[in-house]
Amino acid sequence: MNPRDLGLACAAAALALDQCSKLILLYGFHFIEMAPGYHVAVLPFFDLVMVWNPGISYGLLPAHGAAGTAVLAAFSVAAVAGLGWWLWRAERKLLAAALGLVIGGAIGNLIDRLIYGRVADFFHFYVHGYDWYVFNVADCAITLGVAALLYDSLVRSSPGTASRQSGRSE
Repeated sequence: MNPRDLGLACAAAALALDQCSKLILLYGFHFIEMAPGYHVAVLPFFDLVMVWNPGISYGLLPAHGAAGTAVLAAFSVAAVAGLGWWLWRAERKLLAAALGLVIGGAIGNLIDRLIYGRVADFFHFYVHGYDWYVFNVADCAITLGVAALLYDSLVRSSPGTASRQSGRSE
């Protein structure tokens, strides 16, 4: 499989997992009818919690009204277009997979924003009084994709990498 196809497969998988999980949680558990903050205890360190996020990551830049939602949606479309161009030119599988994860996650959250005007988040982990933000599968894909992009840039730029990639020994 060439890098581009791998990236597209990762984007499709991330998008499908995100949208399936949201459909199940919103309509299967009727979370869409529940008040924000409604939760179901699943494990001693994990709850399903209904949170509608009007902004981007961690609630930053909340959209107020249709105009704010349109601006965030336009930003998402522009980001996906730029990342898609980068993916189209990617020559390394790790880079392509990372870009695909970010693209799939961004499209998943964009779909929520276009349908609901905000993003549905559900997963809440906590332990010993410490907790993390509520997030969804798209957020996980974006986070993993960004981590892989960082790893790819570090590995690619480390000393001796160029000679390993070209088949020469140091």
